Amino acid sequence: MTTNLYLLSGGQLVVAALRSHGVEMAFGVAGESYLEVLDALFDAPEIRFVTCRQEGGAAFMAEAYGKLTGKPGVLLVTRGPGACNASIGIHTAFQDSTPMVVLVGQVARHQLDREAFQEVDFRKMFAPLAKWVAQIDMAERVPELLNQAFQVATSGRPGPVVLALPEDMLRDRCTAALVGPYRPVRPIPVLLTSVSCAGSSRLPSGQ
Repeated sequence: MTTNLYLLSGGQLVVAALRSHGVEMAFGVAGESYLEVLDALFDAPEIRFVTCRQEGGAAFMAEAYGKLTGKPGVLLVTRGPGACNASIGIHTAFQDSTPMVVLVGQVARHQLDREAFQEVDFRKMFAPLAKWVAQIDMAERVPELLNQAFQVATSGRPGPVVLALPEDMLRDRCTAALVGPYRPVRPIPVLLTSVSCAGSSRLPSGQ
């Protein structure tokens, strides 16, 4: 764990968290709802950001990256139509058990529940399409929730995780402890020695 003693914006913390988890490549379509993240990526040349023409293509690129490398494909899209365009690739990742971390720009927190600027409730939208969906409402929780996103995406049955990023949260400045890199949790099967005629299982001796 590395402690960050400087005031950073929420967008800078997002990129710092991606770096701490060893992200080398991300895919997306630039959008004004997450400009702070894009500005921070400019100062992180070790992360190659592949700019695509349409979010559907970016989602499938991230999904293919996850399949080929076993590491989470990172996808950045803007709110409303951007997230909707990406949904097919996210659903594909869910069906194919491909690890993916999706960062979606969201309207400012004071505009929530007003249907402003193409607002969508991403928790409801992506609930059946992803392993876990959350919204980061406080900049100081960016490292914590991104760490959880990478853990969930890669542990057990892999799959996509979606995090919504309110645009005003990305401008907030704070200090936060960076956590990483993620460590996937792999289940270990227990083998049974025999099965009785009645169908009951018998575990090995000592268990």
